[in-house]
Amino acid sequence: MKPMTLLMLCCVTLAGLASPAMAEEKHVRFGDYEVHYNVFPSTFLMPEVAAANNLNRSRGIGIVNIAIMERGEDGSLSTVPGQVEGQALNDIRQAKFLAFRRIQEGDAVYFIAEYQYTEGELMTFQVTARPSGHDRDLPIRFSQALFND
Repeated sequence: MKPMTLLMLCCVTLAGLASPAMAEEKHVRFGDYEVHYNVFPSTFLMPEVAAANNLNRSRGIGIVNIAIMERGEDGSLSTVPGQVEGQALNDIRQAKFLAFRRIQEGDAVYFIAEYQYTEGELMTFQVTARPSGHDRDLPIRFSQALFND
């Protein structure tokens, strides 16, 4: 299995298996588009997957995973390319820029960013996604606290 496939599989698996406070996948709908997101500690990644994708694996580093999805006429969802940018704010409103990287494996496209956190610290994420060829931003805002495994 390719490293990118492993990363995508890990993110999807985490969304389904981890506790809700850790990596539950959520989404916000904007007409035919949805922005899916989840956040998890980088230590959830297998060491070889983190290394293959140039991700830091540390107890103080979290991963933000974003996917822009479009609903087809048949109701199915598929990822679409685009741009994602955002920031993470701590409890005293200090902002940390999120440097999202685009990951593509076959038809799947998603965006990941690393950020530093203190265990139990509630972070507020302000993210803007824009599908390619779309002139409207899709803003989402969510909060998440991470706890080390």
